[in-house]
Amino acid sequence: MHTTTFLNQTCLELANPVLSLLVTQSVGPRILSLRYQGGENLFAELPDFTTETPAGTYHFYGGHRLWRAPEALETTYALDDDPIEITLHENGAVLTQTDPGTRVQKSLHLTLHASRPQVQVTHTLTNFSERPLTLAAWAITQLKPGGVAILPHSTDPTGFLPNRQIALWPYTDFRSPHLTWGNAYTLVHAQMTEGALKVGFPNPRGWLAYWREGTMFVKRAAFNPGAGYYDFGSSSECYCGVAMLELETLSPIQTLAPGESATHVETWEVFGGVDAPQDEADAARIVEERGLS
Repeated sequence: MHTTTFLNQTCLELANPVLSLLVTQSVGPRILSLRYQGGENLFAELPDFTTETPAGTYHFYGGHRLWRAPEALETTYALDDDPIEITLHENGAVLTQTDPGTRVQKSLHLTLHASRPQVQVTHTLTNFSERPLTLAAWAITQLKPGGVAILPHSTDPTGFLPNRQIALWPYTDFRSPHLTWGNAYTLVHAQMTEGALKVGFPNPRGWLAYWREGTMFVKRAAFNPGAGYYDFGSSSECYCGVAMLELETLSPIQTLAPGESATHVETWEVFGGVDAPQDEADAARIVEERGLS
């Protein structure tokens, strides 16, 4: 493990023989880079991508971040431009920052597999305010455009009852050529030159995937069918714009008393040598070949 400068941020490198991550020290907590077998950064690099909030300018930076749902400028976009606390442990690190305004602490606990291209990321929001807070942990990974996301839908045989649900944001055109709708898989083609789209859904299959230039990034998160989720019950979401594609997962809605925490675990894995998915049949073949469920 050593420190380096990346996108003008001081970062710590975490690595095993096949994966390398750069986590921020100067801002965050963020993961700005994920490289597979010495290749290019899979994550979007957005050092100048910002939005204005009541507290000031929010910097996205790119890469992976932990947000607080539901989305609101005053709480979700809490500024995170100050140095963070990093605690190293075997095969990983814990990244921690407490927002002085909302008094919500964000923590990312990273553990790399000793030899495989796999990372476990435990996201924790802790309420250090003096009142109960109702929220969900929201894990967002920004990936470089030019690829294809695979979103899996429920295939449970529920007979007379529905087995699929889709949430669409107001700026999403259902007829967009960047969306390939399927019965078991929806594909999002990240080649937009203007506008944006976003799709959310309950995800009992528990994974999301993004293919780009022969490499596929997969993130998994547990789904609780008995719990409530924001955004019309969405445990998984995909945002696509000109500059990036986001794969997002959310924890169930929780009310945290002062001192209580919400924890949300993702497992990441990277596959090489994957053919481009053009349609639902390609997606089904990739899922079978790579052992996804």
